[in-house]
Formats: sequence, structure tokens, C-alpha cells
Amino acid sequence: MLLRASGEMEGTRLDLALVNGPTGADGGVAHGAALVDFVDAAMGDDPAETGRQRAALRARLGDAAFVDVCAVIGAFEIVDRIADATGIPLDDFMRDRTGELRSELGLARFASAANTPEAAAS
Repeated sequence: MLLRASGEMEGTRLDLALVNGPTGADGGVAHGAALVDFVDAAMGDDPAETGRQRAALRARLGDAAFVDVCAVIGAFEIVDRIADATGIPLDDFMRDRTGELRSELGLARFASAANTPEAAAS
């Protein structure tokens, strides 16, 4: 949500559909395709591919930005797991503001959508 809103504020159209899998496109995000490739590798189970993507992204972004990317991945992963494990539903204002985006990305297909029944129907 925030990424899309910040892009609109800058007059940039972001295509967040690339989060559903590598497309080779950048989605309007600087280094977007490389970021998706790295996230997919980091969440995958092939250590060699993770190493390749890590080296490629680090070379492209530099050390400081690479560390930032890893911190965001780690923070999202832990917050998402906690929310899923405890069954935290979407807040009403987020459910209402993100319906179109959630539908566009097909987020209702994930088990955690059941925590917010109105959102799962979107």
C-alpha cells in the first residue's frame, strides 16, 4: 500500500503484480526485477541460488543498500509470521483501503486471509 502511494505521490505508476513471481520486469521500482529475484531466492530452498542472487544484488546496490534490503526482508518475515500465528486480522481501515490491491494481487489465496473473513472474500 505505502509503496504504491509513494509512487503515486512522485507521479510514478508502480505495477506491484511482480510480487507474484519473477516477470523480468521491474514494476516501476528501481532494481525491481533483481529485488524480486533475490527475495524469491532468499525464501526458497536452494542455497546456491540464494548465494548467486545475494552476490548479484549486493554488487548492483552496494553494501549499505543491500543490508537495508535484507533488514526489510527479515522484518517483514518475522512480523508476517507473528501476525499469521496469532490470527491478527486486518484493521478495518486497512481492509477498506486495500481491497482493490489485495484483489489485484490475489492475496485471498493465502491461508492467513481467513483471519479477516471480509478480506478473504475480496
